[in-house]
Amino acid sequence: MAGRDILIIVFEGVQSLDVTGPLEVFTGAGAYRITTAGPGGTPVRTSSGLALLPDLDLSTAPRPDTVVVPGGEGTRSNDPAVVEWLRQHASRARRVASVCSGAFLLAEAGLLAGRRATTHWRVCDSLARRYPDVEVDPEPIFVRDGPIATSAGVTAGIDLALALVEEDLGREIASEIARHLVMFLRRPGNQAQFSAQLSAQLAVRPGLREVQRWIADNPHADLSVPALAERASLSPRQFARAFAGEVGQTPGRYVDNVRLEAARRLLHDGDDGLERIAARCGYGTAETMRRAFVRALGVAPGEYRRRF
Repeated sequence: MAGRDILIIVFEGVQSLDVTGPLEVFTGAGAYRITTAGPGGTPVRTSSGLALLPDLDLSTAPRPDTVVVPGGEGTRSNDPAVVEWLRQHASRARRVASVCSGAFLLAEAGLLAGRRATTHWRVCDSLARRYPDVEVDPEPIFVRDGPIATSAGVTAGIDLALALVEEDLGREIASEIARHLVMFLRRPGNQAQFSAQLSAQLAVRPGLREVQRWIADNPHADLSVPALAERASLSPRQFARAFAGEVGQTPGRYVDNVRLEAARRLLHDGDDGLERIAARCGYGTAETMRRAFVRALGVAPGEYRRRF
């Protein structure tokens, strides 16, 4: 248990899931001492109205191994007690992690100066404007830069917590926690905040929405415009026009994004060879998949797997 003390800071207006998501992950590992602390040790009300009673007054919190700073509406005012505690004590921890707009508290305390960081996509521009010495990356769901980790909105804090557990206790335990939490998959930090489905619009008409779902479930299939149009009971021309109008992307672009996302997932979480992954994701050959990766990400699949 030595060196496994987790301190989660709470404050008025904190986002409840930013607190409870990582807390459930660390609790599920069964290897951490977890403490919540807030200014004065008094109850706080979350942005959703839920009341939380911290374990300790933040000023009396013992030295932790890991500090977790949640986000929420309360970060708009940058609670002075929280910021001052971070300035004085955060450097004594082995690592510091923020969830969502908790990055603003780290930045105000000077912990992100000269570092790469992320936060919720809605406030990335604001973080960059307010703290020009921070290199804000709006794409990934979490970023590690030395002992500092920052994550995107809400559920990305769970992904970051799982990554920290994997770092401490191994991949098997982190995967077991993810299964226990009924997570669809453990997302790597480099995954974009928007999946291919989220970055596009959901079509209005049911037939096109069903085609979107079918594409995501069957990236290996024939996803040409004629084949998809037949599924939607439209002519190829009608389908292409309607899909682009309602989804905001051409069918070809949408299919490319879905296949790329599926391949990235398999490279990160699976052991299949490149040829097998290429076949499962509809690329046909490893060379075709390589060209798609280099065009979209600037890196070949093999190098992508080694990095992430």
